[in-house]
Amino acid sequence: MSRAEVVANRGASMADVARLAGVSSQTVSRVSNRQSNVTEATRQRVLQAMKTLDYRPNSAARALKYGRFRSIGVIMFNLSTYGNTRTLDAIAIAAAEAGYSLTLFPVSEPTSQGLASAFEQLNESVVDGIVLVAEAKLFDRTELDLPARVPVVLADSTAGDKYAVVDSDQRLGAVQATQHLLDLGHETVHLISGPKTSYSAMNREQAWRETLTKAGVVVPEPCLGDWSTHSGYLCGQALAARDDVTAIFAVNDQMALGAMRAFHERGIDIPNDVSIVGFDDIDEAESFWPPLTTVRQDFTGIGSTCIAILIAEIEAQSNSQGTTLITTELIVRGSTGPVRALA
Repeated sequence: MSRAEVVANRGASMADVARLAGVSSQTVSRVSNRQSNVTEATRQRVLQAMKTLDYRPNSAARALKYGRFRSIGVIMFNLSTYGNTRTLDAIAIAAAEAGYSLTLFPVSEPTSQGLASAFEQLNESVVDGIVLVAEAKLFDRTELDLPARVPVVLADSTAGDKYAVVDSDQRLGAVQATQHLLDLGHETVHLISGPKTSYSAMNREQAWRETLTKAGVVVPEPCLGDWSTHSGYLCGQALAARDDVTAIFAVNDQMALGAMRAFHERGIDIPNDVSIVGFDDIDEAESFWPPLTTVRQDFTGIGSTCIAILIAEIEAQSNSQGTTLITTELIVRGSTGPVRALA
């Protein structure tokens, strides 16, 4: 039987694939559902038959039989940020490796109303579980509830003890950055903070503040940024106009870059006059001039862990709770150095 003959008549069926591969329909079903009780040689023969016949498994029938659609919904705020993009990439790769497809639901406004709208769309879709990537501080609001009918895993957020959460150890990273500058002899560390609505920015600021307080040094007033290079530049201009600033922690790399530009424009040397640390370790960080000392986040680890927990919930038909923290690493480069001794 040729592929053309099958397609011309009615499209390939599981029985057609079984005949061409010389196996039973049950074996074709096992291969379609990625079960392990098939020899590799038989699996490859069945896969080749599927390709030859252009066979497409009936996902709706499979879902009715197994209670799953092998599909995951991803709700995400702010697709433009580096961390969200990298996390989404890792989620997509991990899901594909596990045999799940993704449906993306971008949310333009980081509000409970925007989230509710996304869940309304999900109610019309067929997904087995949801990954919610939401850096906004939404889940300290008692009126916000996630749907109970599907498992949910949160990334870069907080949900008390109601859901499973996967995040970088934001507080550890901020401590690493701040303590590094204090260990270099700087009397204090100035902060370029992130948006007040951001859970990540809040955690980093709190850890910076606690580290300075523990060291018994002055805690300066933070300069408020919005993750953008431009906001970092404006903060850098304000800090460069002062003569008491020797160390800066910017809570992401883009704002660190903007601040570095402001200091360069005023002829202030980095790191001899001012040391700067960022957060994220974006791909371009090592090409800043000087190369940027920063806190590296394992976005691949975050995304793959989200999928691993979610699939375990889907297959066990249960919901997990608690937070899994992915460790951070301080990457020391040329933008930080010892405080310059007074002449």
